[in-house]
Amino acid sequence: MNKQAVKPLLMAILSAYAAHAVAVQAEEVQLDKVEVISTTPLNGVGVPLEHIPAGVQQVKQKELVKQKSLTLGDYMNQNMLGVNVNETQNNPFQPDVNYHGFTASPLLGTPQGLSVYVDGVRVNEAFGDVVNWDLIPMNAINQMTLIPGSNPLFGLNTLGGAISVQTKSGRTNQGGAVEAYTGSWGRHVLNAEYGGVSEDGSKDFFISGNSFEEDGWRSFSASRVKQLFTKAGWQNEKTAVNLSLSLADNKMRGNGLQAGSLLDSLGYKSNFTVPDQTKNNMAFVNLNLSHYFADDIQLSGNVYYRDVRTKTFNGDLNDTFELAPGGLDDNNADCSAGNDADENCSGAINRSRLTQKSYGFTSQLTFSQDLLGLKNQFISGLGYNRGKTKFSQNTEFGLLNSYRGVDGNGEFNALTDQVNLSGVNRTWSVFATDTLSLNPYWHVTASARYNTTKIDNDDKITPSGSGSLTGTHSFNRLNPSLGINFTPSNQLTAYASYSESSRAPTSIELGCADENNPCKLPNAMAGDPPLKQVVSKTYDAGLRGFLTPTITWSLGAYHTINTNDIQFLTTANNANNGAGFFSNISKTKRQGLDASLAGRMDAFSWNLGYSFVQATYESSFLIANQVNTSAIDTDGQNGVDSILVKKGDYLAGIPKHQLKLGLGYDVTSAWNVGSNIVAFSSQYSRGNENNKDTSSGAKVRGYTVVNLFTNYRFDNGWNIFARVNNVFDREYYSLGMLGQNPIDPTTGQFSGNETNDTFYAPGAPRAGWIGARYDFGVKKSVASYDKD
Repeated sequence: MNKQAVKPLLMAILSAYAAHAVAVQAEEVQLDKVEVISTTPLNGVGVPLEHIPAGVQQVKQKELVKQKSLTLGDYMNQNMLGVNVNETQNNPFQPDVNYHGFTASPLLGTPQGLSVYVDGVRVNEAFGDVVNWDLIPMNAINQMTLIPGSNPLFGLNTLGGAISVQTKSGRTNQGGAVEAYTGSWGRHVLNAEYGGVSEDGSKDFFISGNSFEEDGWRSFSASRVKQLFTKAGWQNEKTAVNLSLSLADNKMRGNGLQAGSLLDSLGYKSNFTVPDQTKNNMAFVNLNLSHYFADDIQLSGNVYYRDVRTKTFNGDLNDTFELAPGGLDDNNADCSAGNDADENCSGAINRSRLTQKSYGFTSQLTFSQDLLGLKNQFISGLGYNRGKTKFSQNTEFGLLNSYRGVDGNGEFNALTDQVNLSGVNRTWSVFATDTLSLNPYWHVTASARYNTTKIDNDDKITPSGSGSLTGTHSFNRLNPSLGINFTPSNQLTAYASYSESSRAPTSIELGCADENNPCKLPNAMAGDPPLKQVVSKTYDAGLRGFLTPTITWSLGAYHTINTNDIQFLTTANNANNGAGFFSNISKTKRQGLDASLAGRMDAFSWNLGYSFVQATYESSFLIANQVNTSAIDTDGQNGVDSILVKKGDYLAGIPKHQLKLGLGYDVTSAWNVGSNIVAFSSQYSRGNENNKDTSSGAKVRGYTVVNLFTNYRFDNGWNIFARVNNVFDREYYSLGMLGQNPIDPTTGQFSGNETNDTFYAPGAPRAGWIGARYDFGVKKSVASYDKD
């Protein structure tokens, strides 16, 4: 991005709008309402959007209901600036969500750069900071806010942004709704919700449930998701209390990447190896309260307990397989217990169990009194979070069968490759933020948060000594931010900010950080040297406003430097089997811009968004790599090849350009049709971090997907809807990875002879669903489809 070109452009726009505001001050547009944004994860008093020094994006439940998105990641990918999804698992409930080049993923070992909150509770899991999107029920969401940058108020992991979800209550959602739809891939969905308020207005309740089942569009990809959310509340003139309970029982299958040669020979819906199954069970209790000591002094806080249990069962290739001199038949004959199964067996069954129990609290005081005659809001708070984890994993050898599943032989891998780890992490935080209005036009916000994190790991297999995971690690940091807003009129807001945030290494990264003891994530870990915490520093600037009373626009730019970013690197002696280690990379950079235009003209509405995302390495390092065509022999001894990543090389999996267009048309007052059109440019494949591979899979080609949806609302509360995804049945890939493939493309059977291949995450083909919704027990003016 050319900073010298952007700065004069921004100044010219700002000057033009300021002059226009003076000339037509008497004719300024008067907004009907002021949009208030909470500046912390807790749903407090909030401040007007015009005082927020960031390009905040917010979505209300009305849009979520209309578009029928399965997860927040799905909605964000189709509608929100700066967001793209890598379908690494190829399950709709397990997306890797990237925002401005930072990731929130359900996969252990993925460097996490976004924090996610539900009703003030950070739901990045305790073990690996992962985000399980299947544990956030869509029909329980009242609104979601996407906050960009390294905002320190949102705590650990807010390197590139934060996602804050506020759930429904009986006060925000009075009445009930039942919704059902069915269609492609044997998908059957049933959702229901109901909320109400007592006659005296002091008590309210809300309950919602979801049931999702489908066979999936690829073989062996059937999934089931069951979610239940309840909330009970009480309030009077000064105090409000809400107690919520969220339960989930989910069984998901996603078969991941497929080799390009097999996609060509076996078909777009084929799989590499099966199964890839994840079971998630959750119980989540959260108590939120607020109390006004005076009209301008509020105490708010929460106390929570969260129990998440995850089991995985994956059929994979055996990375230690060695083709016998007599060929594959000899291997098959010797793949049994006691016959060097680690070398002779073509397949491996990887099982894992993870239990995560966490609890904590956050409290804050909000003071809204004037300061020296100026409007001011000051918030100070304290938080504590404790997570206890138990993680175990083992590998059973076996043979790949005709459909590339694995038939186990009962022999498990050596003890040194097994994991049985318990860990406890504790984080104390203190934070404060102040927003001061110097006059009606200038507003200054200063914030800071101090985090101190301690991680204790306890290795149950090797309690001490060489190779033990047992260890204690501590991380501390004060993260500041400063922002300023200029509002020359209620048609224009200009803002600029600087912010810092950090994240501590997770247990899984600390357990796999030694080049001399590499691991095959997440298969095994070994005792390792400590990692440094990641620190991000972000500059943000932008403009937003109204071109007319019904047309809005925004333009924002950002620049983030990560210091000690954590990356997973392969090693010279393990380049072929996927083994490696986590290491701090001196610097990485994300910078870019977001631009949007949205409006309505009579029955027609639209929103157009463009994002430029430049994610690059800012330091040089070597990665062992046998499949990149530019790899060279760097050690001069054993002939193992490596690639040199240099400053300016692009990170894999992040398209540089994004374009999103949303269209809506009211055919009648009751009938609406709409469309989402998303286009992403090409991206570098994983394994091509130096951007110099010359194979056909060096980059994943860009793609465009068109979706359509419509709904018709009857006067009696019924609503009929339909949706078609990928209307033109476009075959596309959301991710690529250079690798080696031992499966014969002609027969689809294991051959033992590895050839270089590119593995892809194929996007879902055309699919359609139709269903009905019935809203009841509430006046039409406040039915869910009319809510803001």
